[in-house]
Amino acid sequence: MRPTWDEYFMEIARQVATRSTCLRRHVGAIIVRDKRILSTGYNGPPKGLRHCDEVGCLREQLGIPSGQRQEICRGLHAEQNAIIQAALHGVSVEGGTVYVTHQPCITCAKMIINSGIVRAVCASTYPDELSRGMLDEANVALEVWETPSDNRSNDQEG
Repeated sequence: MRPTWDEYFMEIARQVATRSTCLRRHVGAIIVRDKRILSTGYNGPPKGLRHCDEVGCLREQLGIPSGQRQEICRGLHAEQNAIIQAALHGVSVEGGTVYVTHQPCITCAKMIINSGIVRAVCASTYPDELSRGMLDEANVALEVWETPSDNRSNDQEG
């Protein structure tokens, strides 16, 4: 059975997440348009800096809960890295879909909106109503993707 396009791209996003060196959460993102991958990203520090699994996590050391004080995290989010990589290589993501292993936070939602991405598909939710509200207000479809138990079909568009 062939996977649906959403299954296919979400599985690739999960594979991208395996590159993450974050001590708290491994997140992967891919940006797709017209069934073609434009860019990928995972959460981690800026280019050339040591990774969190090498130097530790300040937010972890200070006991800061998930979703708080992101400004002291040395890493970028997967969506940010995917958008930056596209920009760095002159690839427009306008009209695309971002597949992410976790729901975008408010910062990533704003970047998704301004980059022209029109659909965000995430595999799990995140307690950030502001993010959901902004994506909705900007007409960016946010879909929580669930692994279908037996929803595969052989007659899908190819």
